[in-house]
Amino acid sequence: MPQTLRALGRRLRQTFGISAPRMAVRTRLSWRWRAFALLGGLALIAGMWWWGFDFGQFLGGFNRSAVAEKQARLEADAATLKDENIRLRAKLAELESELNVTHGAQTTLSRQALDLQNENTQMKEELAFLRKLFSDTGKPGTVTIQRLTAEKDRDDVYRFSMLVVRGGNPSDEFSGQLTLLANVAAGGHNSTLTLPDDQPDTAPALLLKFKYYQRVEGTFRVPNGAQLKSLQARVVEPGQATPKATRSLNLT
Repeated sequence: MPQTLRALGRRLRQTFGISAPRMAVRTRLSWRWRAFALLGGLALIAGMWWWGFDFGQFLGGFNRSAVAEKQARLEADAATLKDENIRLRAKLAELESELNVTHGAQTTLSRQALDLQNENTQMKEELAFLRKLFSDTGKPGTVTIQRLTAEKDRDDVYRFSMLVVRGGNPSDEFSGQLTLLANVAAGGHNSTLTLPDDQPDTAPALLLKFKYYQRVEGTFRVPNGAQLKSLQARVVEPGQATPKATRSLNLT
């Protein structure tokens, strides 16, 4: 009996005594709570990492807000410079257009000035010629043809010019008409054109009415492919068969 009690006491000590094995009471969590806990832990770790990164940049002299402000200022400056560039390009195009207009006007004025200078020189030469001509003219009533010219103006068209001058110091006007005899060659054959009879549209240019002198200019047509060989001008008074003056021009 005493042995049995001792054995029972020893078993109780082994079970509930200091040397008894430890027991752990654990609460069983579902997988949802475990997932939430895991995500929360990861978020906490990421936040701590980001805070540490930002704090490390701050300690290293890097200020994110200052950089963002500087970037915004640089973007604003770039936009301003872009607008200024567009404005300057438009101004440059306007100035180039004005320069082209000015250059064109200067070119036109230079050409007009040169034409006027040439015309002035020609008028001076003609004035000197007329003075000499009047001083050398014969007795009053004589008529002469001076400076007879003829040149090709375009295909099958020739331009002529001459100066008809009266001698002396006439007091009345001379009235008459010029007659042109144009000798032309085409295809190995020669023919003569009589103006204004063969081309009535030339009659107005051949009418004469002047006191001292008259410049006569005009054009006439020749047959297709024909070449002008010679030209003769005659001054004829109304009702007179004999020419009052004659001048010939040989072009060959």
